[in-house]
Amino acid sequence: MPVYKNKNGNGWYVMVRYTDWQGNRKQKCQRGFATKREAQDYEAQFVLKKKADINMTLESFCALYESDIRPRIKETTWITKENIIRTKILPYLGKRRLCDITAKDVVDWQNAIIDLKSANGKPISKTFQKTIHAQLSAIFNHAMKYYELPINPAQRAGGIGAEESREMEFWTKEEYLKFAEVMMDRPIFYYAFEVLYWSGIREGELLALTPSDFDFEKQTLRIDKNYQRIGTRDIIQTPKTSYSTRTVKIPKFLCDEMQDCLKQFYHIGPNDRIFPLTKHRLYTAMKSGSEQAGVKKIRVHDLRHSHVSLLINSGFSAFEIGKRVGHSAEKITLRYAHLFPGKQDDMAKFLDQERKDTVEKEEN
Repeated sequence: MPVYKNKNGNGWYVMVRYTDWQGNRKQKCQRGFATKREAQDYEAQFVLKKKADINMTLESFCALYESDIRPRIKETTWITKENIIRTKILPYLGKRRLCDITAKDVVDWQNAIIDLKSANGKPISKTFQKTIHAQLSAIFNHAMKYYELPINPAQRAGGIGAEESREMEFWTKEEYLKFAEVMMDRPIFYYAFEVLYWSGIREGELLALTPSDFDFEKQTLRIDKNYQRIGTRDIIQTPKTSYSTRTVKIPKFLCDEMQDCLKQFYHIGPNDRIFPLTKHRLYTAMKSGSEQAGVKKIRVHDLRHSHVSLLINSGFSAFEIGKRVGHSAEKITLRYAHLFPGKQDDMAKFLDQERKDTVEKEEN
């Protein structure tokens, strides 16, 4: 029997032998169990996991799920997934056997999620509800694809929540220029906001920029990385989406400003971050600058919306704008449809004229 009592009589440990995926015989020792039953439960789940047996608990399967997918995704993506699994899935379904969870069980779980309250006592958003359910469904899909689970009970139960459209805020060019004027006394933030507004890049893309990303002769800015802060660590990783890796043409005045900016750094290397800031520091600087300039408060990310709005009002197409900001043309059209001025009216007038011309030709 692979379950043993410690020599000092306090607690139990497990010693189990198994064959790994390469056919190698290995041994696993796990200590720290208060009772024999706890040790036996651990040993049983360990054997089921090694056999990829769907009789294991959902909690045990989630450990397999982590080992399978974590090496393939960004660290920040896994942190989001792990938080949902740990706080919204395992407390409810973790002790159930994977193969025993039914669509009705998922419906009961969904109702519990819908009833959850956030820290301020309000129900969690429908967008977050949808995200939580999608994570549970992803776990079952993984079990179906690789571990022969016959059905996805989360898919059978149907989804919850919905994508909530948030009212889009943005500054006009005049509002931004008022803000930029008051930020001139804080050069590092002034240059950062200039890049955000006039290029339309994301905050994380801005904070990952290095001098080597600029080609001042060609007036281009290369976007091929993204900044995130995890705890106390600064992380530079690949861009957000496949569309995000791109080269942005920037105006000459912004090239001149960034050259002035780089001259203020005496020891910056070609691959050093130009803006050694955090998103929180950008937020606080923008908040105080907005108050000082007397313009409405918007998020830092809304500078990106402001850039897109400026381009739409200047007559550029969704395809051209999408290529610049790292979105598909379809996403630009869906997200900013209400900003494209007068297009429906123009279409109706065009069709009126087409019909009128046809009638006139027939009469003549």
